Amino acid sequence: MEDGGNWKIRPTAGLYFKKEWCSVVDEVPADLEIVRYWDLAATEKTEFNDPDWTVGIKLGRDKNGGFWLLDMVRGRANPGDVDRLLLNTATQDGIRVRIGFGQDPGQAGKSQALHLVRALSAFTVTPAPESGDKLTRFGPFSSQCRAGNMKIRRGPWNEDLFRVLEGFPDLAHDDEVDACSGALEMLNPHMKSWGHYEWMRRRAQELEEQRKPQPVKTVFAPGSMEWQAEQNKSS
Repeated sequence: MEDGGNWKIRPTAGLYFKKEWCSVVDEVPADLEIVRYWDLAATEKTEFNDPDWTVGIKLGRDKNGGFWLLDMVRGRANPGDVDRLLLNTATQDGIRVRIGFGQDPGQAGKSQALHLVRALSAFTVTPAPESGDKLTRFGPFSSQCRAGNMKIRRGPWNEDLFRVLEGFPDLAHDDEVDACSGALEMLNPHMKSWGHYEWMRRRAQELEEQRKPQPVKTVFAPGSMEWQAEQNKSS
């Protein structure tokens, strides 16, 4: 029965995130640059539906370019409750935390963005039109995790986050993925291109290579047979 329950799992699950890539920590630096990015949904949960989640990811960057995933808030609510969720969370985070959210295209998206900016008037808020497919946008976040450059603060939300990120792109709901992508884009505003993703991927590979132990070069005594053989090779 256990095997029978897994027959729908596709091989893509776990390719873009594994929780062992990230250290779970209890303490974080005090001087982080911090943002909270929201992936918005506005359908209340009932017994007849399975709506998306409104998810807010709080992400920090230290002076050395390391990233710290500090918190996740999520809920299923109607538009009025979403407003309260964002405002309450912003109040708890404090004014030094910049706020961003995905802006849908078209006039409806512009109207919602204006409404939320007004509702959060005491805070720094940046609506962000999202472009590109989910997988491309998640690439830089995935690369940072794979390189060991993403620390995650321990919290009761950890397992929900890990489940969704490891299940991407095969789950019905992946709102946490979009929120993580958006938070990293807020801290790196020039990364919204495939070219920058490729640079990030190569940078992640370089970091992995740097962590590998370097081979030790054997130094032979001058005049020895081994030393003479080395001299012959280089001549």
